[in-house]
Amino acid sequence: MKLRSSLAGLPAYVPGRPPAPHQGLTTYKVSSNENPYAPLPQIIEAAERALRTMNRYPDMAASALHHALARRFGVASSNLATGTGSVGLLQQFVQATCDQGDEVVFAWRSFEAYPICAAVNGAVSVRVALRPDESHDLEAMAAAITARTRMVLICQPNNPTGVGARATELDAFIKRVPDDVTIVIDEAYVEFADDPNMPDGLELFRRHGNVALLRTFSKAYGLAGLRVGYAIAHDELAQALRSCAVPFGVSSIAQEAALAALAVEDELQERVVHIIRARAEVTQALRQQGWSLPDSQANFVWLRLGSDSQRFAAFCDERGLAVRPYGDDGVRITVGDAPADTRFLEVAAEWRATRP
Repeated sequence: MKLRSSLAGLPAYVPGRPPAPHQGLTTYKVSSNENPYAPLPQIIEAAERALRTMNRYPDMAASALHHALARRFGVASSNLATGTGSVGLLQQFVQATCDQGDEVVFAWRSFEAYPICAAVNGAVSVRVALRPDESHDLEAMAAAITARTRMVLICQPNNPTGVGARATELDAFIKRVPDDVTIVIDEAYVEFADDPNMPDGLELFRRHGNVALLRTFSKAYGLAGLRVGYAIAHDELAQALRSCAVPFGVSSIAQEAALAALAVEDELQERVVHIIRARAEVTQALRQQGWSLPDSQANFVWLRLGSDSQRFAAFCDERGLAVRPYGDDGVRITVGDAPADTRFLEVAAEWRATRP
């Protein structure tokens, strides 16, 4: 049996693991960037109604969802594509833009699915180190673009560091990128951003013919288990994304739940505000303990712990808290669940007390 050579050394996607059980101790999972709130009743009812027709194939074009998204964001339905979460759409982006050996430029460390999706489709990952402040080094990324570059990924705000590029920096960067290179701004966490200096992705899309947006219903909308994401792209690219989609990939249940979520977006935004407030409180408390960390624009915080990353994760696990270590770079901790936030701050304080 012969397999594709591009799969050799393919990194595995590592999901956030659940906490180990501890007798007599409530455990918390903050290793995956999940919304801590249960779905609103209107969303559950929509999903339950869709269950009654699960013997039928879903609308492959997700027409109703496309129309609703078009109205919500003031774009044409032809500018939209849906997929099985933002990761599914990421695969579609690589398939639509890259031939064997073409290059995909992105920051590192960033979303760990980037090198996986590139390699699976035969593309070459070009990783550009983050700056010391955990932000994208856009100057270095522009310099890394070659004649083989077909796509640039900007995680905005970045996962796992939570830092977003400033509007002026990103606009200047886009102007340096050749028109035939697709710039995908991955806005999986954009709803949690409250920094006025961050750019308006939709405005960048409207002003630049090679800019596309990648978004998801998994985070702010709380539909992680249903796998539905969407892209906003110019017509030719959007059509290519739809052509690369797995047929019937987004289920009827996911489509109806997403439609219901859009209809109650104001209520969901109230939850986002609570998560943003929790992020600020956790960040302030950590700094008061003596930690140094960037201002996150997402629903998590980032501790660059270097070689202590795995030890800190094990330390947390022993105390009923599952966090997300990234090799020897750092640890990401999801915020927004008050009891889990409290446990994390207690563990973080204990860790610092044990350090020389």
